[in-house]
Amino acid sequence: MDIAGLIAEGLSNRDIAKRLYISEGTVKNHISSILSKLDLKDRTQIAVFAIRNHI
Repeated sequence: MDIAGLIAEGLSNRDIAKRLYISEGTVKNHISSILSKLDLKDRTQIAVFAIRNHI
């Protein structure tokens, strides 16, 4: 499962980092990239996108 899917599950950046064995900073970078590429404003919009697209 990718970061967007884990956000949709309600995990924090710290929990996502632990689950994927990456640093919390890397998670933040990925989230920033997702927000930019999808023209979204916040984590909630990422979660909605992930749910709507079955991610």
